[in-house]
Amino acid sequence: MTLSFPVTPAANPRSSQERDEILANPGFGTNFTDHMVVATWSADEGWHDGKVVEYGPITLMPSAAVLHYAQEIFEGLKAYRHEDGSVWSFRPEANAQRLNRSASRLALPQMDEEDFVGSLRALVEVDKDWVPSASGGGEKSLYLRPFMYASEAFLGVRPAREVTYSVIASPAGAYFAGGLKPVTLWLSTQYARAGRGGTGAAKCGGNYASSLAPQLEGIEQGCDQVVFLDASTQTYIEELGGMNLFFVMKDGRIITPQLTGSILEGVTRASILELSKELGLDPREEQIEIEQWKDGVRSGEIQEIFACGTAAVVTPVGELKWDGGSAPSTAGEGGGEVTKSIRERLLDIQYGRAEDIHGWMTRLV
Repeated sequence: MTLSFPVTPAANPRSSQERDEILANPGFGTNFTDHMVVATWSADEGWHDGKVVEYGPITLMPSAAVLHYAQEIFEGLKAYRHEDGSVWSFRPEANAQRLNRSASRLALPQMDEEDFVGSLRALVEVDKDWVPSASGGGEKSLYLRPFMYASEAFLGVRPAREVTYSVIASPAGAYFAGGLKPVTLWLSTQYARAGRGGTGAAKCGGNYASSLAPQLEGIEQGCDQVVFLDASTQTYIEELGGMNLFFVMKDGRIITPQLTGSILEGVTRASILELSKELGLDPREEQIEIEQWKDGVRSGEIQEIFACGTAAVVTPVGELKWDGGSAPSTAGEGGGEVTKSIRERLLDIQYGRAEDIHGWMTRLV
C-alpha cells in the first residue's frame, strides 16, 4: 500500500439528529456524508497526498482536461452494517480491478488494489455513523462512489499528466422507491449505448450520458428503463442503461449476454453466475437476439427476466415495449421464484445473514 489517508475532521459535520433523520429515509444519491477521500497522481510523482477531508466543492480550473475531453471513470459499491455493528463491503477487490480496466481504456493511471480498498476503509472509518443500522429492514446501506478524473489544466488532446482520485459516500435506501416490482422496459432502436472498440466495457460517465436521451424516450412511452442492442446490427441484447440482464429458461439455463467489449462487466452479474450454480441452474454467457426475447416470453421458453447491478441488486423485468409492439411480462408482482431466490441469497451474504463461503465480504470497520 503506497497511499495513506490522514484525516482532517470536518469543521461543520451534520448533527446526530439531522443524520438520524436522513438515515430514517435516505432515498438514493441525494444526501452525502461529512467527509470525502482525495488523492493526487502526477506523471512525475505517481500517487501521493492521500487524505480524508470535509465533503465539499471541488476546485477545478476552467481548462481542466476532464471538462473538455471527459477523461474520467468511476465505481459504485456499498458498505453494509451487520448485526454485530461491524461494517463490510461486497467484493471491493473486483471493483478495484474494474477501475483499473476502465483506467486503461481512458488512459488514466492504475491504482493499487490495496490503496483502493484502503481509501474505502479510511472514509467509512471516519463516517461510520452514516452506515444505516442492520435492523429495521429496507435494504439500507452506505453507497460508496470512488471516481478519478483528469484535473490537469491543459487543452491539448493527450492523456492528462495530473489526475485526481476521490471517494464520496451517500446513505442509500432501495434504488426503486416503489419497492420490488417489475420494471417496464423500452427497446431503443434509434440509439446505441456503445459500439465495437468504444468505451462500453469501461465504467465512465460518457456511457451513461449517451443513455439519457433514450431514457427520456422510454419515459415518454411509460417505461422505467431502456434496453440497448448491439450498435452494429441492432440484433443482440446488450444491457440496460446501468444494469445487466439475465434470462431464466424453461430448461434450467440462466443466460446473460456475452461480454463483447461493449457491455460493462458488472460485479453483481459475475456473482450471480456463481450463485446460480448453487440453485441448480446452468449459467451461460451467450449472445441473445432480441427476437429470442420476444418469442421466448410468448412461448414460455423464457420463464423469468431480471436486471442486476450494485444499486438495484436484482430487479424483476416486466413488459418490453417498442415502437409498434410489446412483449408480455413473465414476472408476478414481486418477480419469479428464481429472481427472488437469487436476490435473497445475495442480500443475505451482503448483510451477514448467511455464511460467506466465497470469501466475497471484506470488513471495513
